Amino acid sequence: MILVTGLGKSLYLPIKTYIMTEQQFSNHARMHPLYHYVTAPLVLVGLIGSIVNLINAEPSNFYSASLIVLAFVILLFIGAMLRTYALKAQDRAIRAEESLRYFILSGKAIDVRLRMGQIVALRFASDAEFVALAEKAAVDGLSGKQIKQLIQQWRPDYRRI
Repeated sequence: MILVTGLGKSLYLPIKTYIMTEQQFSNHARMHPLYHYVTAPLVLVGLIGSIVNLINAEPSNFYSASLIVLAFVILLFIGAMLRTYALKAQDRAIRAEESLRYFILSGKAIDVRLRMGQIVALRFASDAEFVALAEKAAVDGLSGKQIKQLIQQWRPDYRRI
């Protein structure tokens, strides 16, 4: 169970047991095994194999070998676009959540100088350090990695992909 607090209320959320017990800078990166370790490598292997097949194809099989290469190129682009679209949607949600959080904690709108990568990194900061760290990131132009390294009390995000 994870305790989520805010606006004077507390809520316990159930978390599956395979999730890391304590998330921090050194272990916060998350990979989706089916995508990163199975699907993407299979598409790349298929693309390489289809190119080899095209190179070694007899003139009578050149058209079909070309179509197989084209199919794997399309699969590669579809996979990349789907991942990009999902991350963009997730970024929009994070921007909205962290803008609201900043407003609740400070009474002001979040600094417009903050880039998306900075806002994504700030979501790991505890409420106690969030506002000051957001202001430092905007003024000093800190990178996402620098922001994460400055966080003293890590606020885990177990639900992202």
